[in-house]
Formats: sequence, C-alpha cells, structure tokens
Amino acid sequence: MTTEAEVPATPGPASPRAARVAQLLRPRRLTPRSWSLGTGALLVVLLAVVAALLPVPYVVLTPGPTANTLGADGKNGDVIRITGRQTYPTSGHLQLLTVSVYGGPGSPVDLFTAVRAWFNSADAVVPRESVFPKGQTQQQAKRENAEEMQLSQSSAVTAALGELHIPVSHRLVVQAVETDAPAKGVLKAGDGIVSVDGSPVSDPQAVRDLIQRHQPGQRVAMVVQRNGQRVALDVPTGTGPQGKAFLGITPAVDAVYPFKVDIRLQDVGGPSAGMMFALGIIDKLTPGSATGGAFVAGTGTISDNGSVGPIGGIQQKLVAARRAGATWFLAPAGNCADTQGDVPRGLRVVEVSTLHAAVQALAAISSGTGASLPRC
Repeated sequence: MTTEAEVPATPGPASPRAARVAQLLRPRRLTPRSWSLGTGALLVVLLAVVAALLPVPYVVLTPGPTANTLGADGKNGDVIRITGRQTYPTSGHLQLLTVSVYGGPGSPVDLFTAVRAWFNSADAVVPRESVFPKGQTQQQAKRENAEEMQLSQSSAVTAALGELHIPVSHRLVVQAVETDAPAKGVLKAGDGIVSVDGSPVSDPQAVRDLIQRHQPGQRVAMVVQRNGQRVALDVPTGTGPQGKAFLGITPAVDAVYPFKVDIRLQDVGGPSAGMMFALGIIDKLTPGSATGGAFVAGTGTISDNGSVGPIGGIQQKLVAARRAGATWFLAPAGNCADTQGDVPRGLRVVEVSTLHAAVQALAAISSGTGASLPRC
C-alpha cells in the first residue's frame, strides 16, 4: 500500500500590495527612544488635563435671572405686596436684574471654565478678591448678600414714600445678632434700643462708642423696647476687632411705615435692586401705569434720600435686560462709562442719579418722549 505524502503548496511571488500589508501588520519592537517619547507625550497630556481642572483665583460673572417688580415671583406671589394702603393696577415691566457669580468661597472655578468664559462676550472673568474679600467664607458671603438685600428693600420703601411725600418715622434697633455673639440670647433682632449705660441713643455709632468704653468681658446696661414694653438688660461683652469690647450685634436705624410693604424675591441678594424696588412701589401706590406698558429694566442701589448709586456687573445686566425683552434700561450715572461699547442692539440706556430722575424718565417713556432723555 502506497502512502501518499502531503506536500505543501509552493507560494507564488507576492504582489507589491500584499507585501506592504504584511509589513504594516508585522509586530514592531519599541525602542527605548520610542518608549521615552510616548511616555513624555502621555505625561504632557495628563499634566494639561490636571492644570485645566486646577482652581484659579478668579470668578466668572454671567447674566443672571431677572424679575418684574410689578409681577409675581413663582410661588412667592407678588414681588411687592402692599397692605393697609390703596394700590392701583399696573402694566408693563420694571425689570430688576442680577448677575450670577461662579467661583466664590467654597466653589472655585477651574482654568478651563475661566478660559471658556474669557471668550464669551457676555461673561467677565475678574479677580476673586474684587468680589469677595480675602478669607471670606461661603456662609459669610451668603449672610452679607442677605443683609444687603434687606437693607436695600428698607431703603427702597423709605425712598419711595419720600418721593410720594408720605411721612416716615424712625427708630434705632438691633438689626441682627451674630450666631456666636456675646449678646446672643440676651438681645434679639428687632429690639428697639432706648439707652446704653443710661444714655439715650439715636444712631448706631453712638451705640458702638458707648459699648467700646468698656473693657472686654464687662457688662453693659441697656434698655430696649420689646413687644411694646421697655426691658432693662445686663448684656455681656466680648473681645472684638482691635481688642475692643463688642456685643456682636448690628445696630441700625429702622424706618416705621404707616402701612406694610412686603418685598419677596427668592434666591437674590445684594443691594443693586434698590432703585427698581422703589419704582415698583411708587407705581403701585399711584394711579395709572408708570411705564405706559413699556418694558423697562434697570439697576442701581438706593439710599433713604433717593440717591441712586453704581453697581457691579453692568455689562452682564445689559445682556440680561435685552434677553428678557427690555427696550429701555435705567442705569446709574456712576456706571455710564462702563456701558460704552457694551449696549446690545435695541436697548436704549438712560442715565439716572436719583429716584426722582428715574420717575421722570418713566414719565417720558410712558408719554413717548423718551428720545429726549439723557443717554449713557
């Protein structure tokens, strides 16, 4: 029996294309130089990624939410609610504006976020310490914003009633008591301050001066008005700034109004809505529509005497106003220079320095003569 052996086929000459494919598929041995270059490139990429995610000492300002002071704020109901006094129907918008800040205490921004914001014309990248004092905590920043908002609302009511020649009386009160204050549990927010160490007081500085005559740890005799009655208190002191005695309270002059004005606006802090609050109050307390149905936005702090002060983030507020639909913008005179070259198309910016000037500007806009108003 003959066994036939299996003979492998003899390959023919390979084509040039097949040879190239075979060469590409052949495993290659990495040389030390290749390892070094590959490892170095990977490290560069990793370092770039890490650097992009590192926190930077800047904050990003972006256009924030807006609200119509003549309208409602979600579940809170009307932004401005007045009881005990006749009010009148309103129309149009008196839009207050906000700036959203990213990168504050406890939530730093990274390099990637800062660079991205730098190339967005609606945003601004500024040093963190230009917005938040060095060492300020997230809780302190939140408390400061809330206090500034409360003060701006009080000043808005006082200024609005002053513009309408409605009498307002005043009293000296404990506006706030710090959480860890020596006076905690003895004094309460809302206490009317009648006297300190037997001396009648009528302004916050007089209270501070009388307290600082004591040595830290000594007690201060105070008389306060609480729930309609005068109460004598023996208040402990602690060591405050520069080693002086302090109580840990905020004394302030509080206005007493002939009727109740309640301002409710969720998740907004700071003092910059003061002027728009005041204009909204005036519109609700006077017959007719102050805007004539126009969409007017604006910003500016307000003092008790009606002075309108400058604010931060004016460029972002211009963008927010136009996005909301505003065609008119009331800007503090102190911010006019900051608006140059940043006014969105279709928005007319009017310069105001007092609440009275803002009221007159609304009258001109309502009557169709706004073209004659001073522009920024």
